[in-house]
Amino acid sequence: LLFHQYFNITMAIIKSGKVVIVLAGRYAGRKAVVVRTLESQSAPDSRRKGQPTRVLIAGIARSPRNVTRSMSKKKVEKRSKIKPFVRSVNVNHVFPTRYQVDMDLKKCVGESTDGGSGAPKGDAKSDACKALKKVFEERYLNQRDVTSE
Repeated sequence: LLFHQYFNITMAIIKSGKVVIVLAGRYAGRKAVVVRTLESQSAPDSRRKGQPTRVLIAGIARSPRNVTRSMSKKKVEKRSKIKPFVRSVNVNHVFPTRYQVDMDLKKCVGESTDGGSGAPKGDAKSDACKALKKVFEERYLNQRDVTSE
């Protein structure tokens, strides 16, 4: 009973634009932003049918390095590179934070062509990562405040 209450509370919190921390897998400990929640077609438990059990996230695989005022413009640009990732993960493997960002990443990631997991594959994934890299680096270099709940 407690698990179902926790699951419902978690899904009420995890919405598009929410900043999360990945808890498991290759990108464990990395920060990410929820792009969209994915509806579960066949949930084994009838009480959770139709509720999203997976989320599509876009995050930072390699964050930018520290810069100082004495560094040249060229060196600052070189050290400000960001490597993004796009993944479809189970909601149990992300930890929602109190932060929300106002970036619209749905345009960058696009719609999945196979309609299955929701995460782009192949060339679509590399195109999505290039678009995310551009958005994340532009946001990093022209910093604005991130809103908190």
